[in-house]
Amino acid sequence: MRAASCALDPAAVVAPVRRRTFGSFVEHLGRCVYTGIYEPGHPLADEDGFRADVLALTRELGVTVVRYPGGNFVSGYRWEDGIGPREGRPRRRDLAWHSIETNEVGIDEFARWAGKADVEVMYAVNLGTRGVQEALDVHEYANHPEGTTLSELRRANGAAKPYGITLWCLGNEMDGPWQTGHKTAHEYGLLAAATARALRSAEPGLELVACGSSSSAMPTFGTWESTVLEHAYDVVDYVSCHAYYEEVAGDLGSFLASAVDMDRFVDSVVATADSVGARLRSKKKINIAFDEWNVWYLSRFQKQEPATEWAVAPRLIEDEYNVADAVVVGNLLISLLRHSDRVTAACQAQLVNVIAPIRAEPGGPAWRQTIFHPFAKTAALARGSVLHTRLDAPTYTTARHGEVSVVDAVATHDADSGDVVVFAVNRDQGDPVELTVDLRLFDGDLGLAEAWTLADDDIRATNTLADPDRVVPRPTPLVSLDSGTLRVVLPPVSWSAVRLGTAR
Repeated sequence: MRAASCALDPAAVVAPVRRRTFGSFVEHLGRCVYTGIYEPGHPLADEDGFRADVLALTRELGVTVVRYPGGNFVSGYRWEDGIGPREGRPRRRDLAWHSIETNEVGIDEFARWAGKADVEVMYAVNLGTRGVQEALDVHEYANHPEGTTLSELRRANGAAKPYGITLWCLGNEMDGPWQTGHKTAHEYGLLAAATARALRSAEPGLELVACGSSSSAMPTFGTWESTVLEHAYDVVDYVSCHAYYEEVAGDLGSFLASAVDMDRFVDSVVATADSVGARLRSKKKINIAFDEWNVWYLSRFQKQEPATEWAVAPRLIEDEYNVADAVVVGNLLISLLRHSDRVTAACQAQLVNVIAPIRAEPGGPAWRQTIFHPFAKTAALARGSVLHTRLDAPTYTTARHGEVSVVDAVATHDADSGDVVVFAVNRDQGDPVELTVDLRLFDGDLGLAEAWTLADDDIRATNTLADPDRVVPRPTPLVSLDSGTLRVVLPPVSWSAVRLGTAR
């Protein structure tokens, strides 16, 4: 059996585990909102029309923050369409997804849903067809306590207290030619800076996210970040990254190593941001909001014939995920954790139905897709600090990423409880690998607390409406801890999590 190893040191801390790493995304796209989180006619709908089964799965998933209302949708969105009596709300065309938006759910409804789900709202403003004034208006409506026209309108609409939204996205993917109101880096940088200054005048403590590149494959990647930050460095806190991965042309080896690309993406954006900061002689560090990431079979969507009719909540991008997809999602979370010094917020796109860990049928049940499980386990187990995890492991050659490690892993340590958690993937398609972890530097009597592995003889197996629990994490069969050394056998194409607890 091939072997991999690492030694962990509780003093070798990367950064705290960021709770905002476990974010999600709700966009007015397809069935994410309507028949996703909201379906008033559903047997399990609550008094506000929200599906209780989806709410329960959201809590189980461990989501901490949700970006809303888009996405491409936001670049043509008029936030005021979604407030006040529903019977008076206009129906609009959504050019981004060629759909009809009924505006039954708006900022008030979403804030109520977020309260029930116990998640923080990350709100995106429209800088595609709108600008500074509209951003100030929605902020006044959402956050100003009382005594102004828009704050009093919110109170009249049933929300006496302000929503206290602190995390704001300054537009979405404005580098993309597909974006309504697409702009050059110079144009967007000026607008983002002006909007940021205005919002800070209204509420100085806001955390603001400038649009980075919508993909590291964009021809403007790097120069976009540099130009935008030269305008907005002093008034924003984050620059965004977006990345989606899929298996292309049967190249499973490259797909399983998708986290290598995420690592490079983050490192490149950090280097670019720090370069701008150095030129500006700033002591400030710009962090990264990786506020769209997931497995998405985008090429399939792009091959579909464009819609000709304007429908309400059409079935769009409802990818069905298999074992290999779940392993990649688990590995992408490993990448995000090991970059916790600079990636301090992240959102898996999206929450329900649309490229999502949760699926829900109109009038019917909701269930967990395969990708639900590594996210939920990681969100539940990762606590305390992320540790430097340097692996000695065999490698293999990929077409897209070159030579990569067969095993990838990260570890967390909670100094309060003494828990150590190791998250690991085996990218080998045919053979197991024994991972050995040296834990002798940790105080206390460590013992095996729990160990989970997601793997299957059929890596194309999926969870469906008919068989919703076909793929689930199961207790790891081959794992031991002896004299401060952890040994765990990682099956081919697998994701594992091992928690070690102390007796103190």
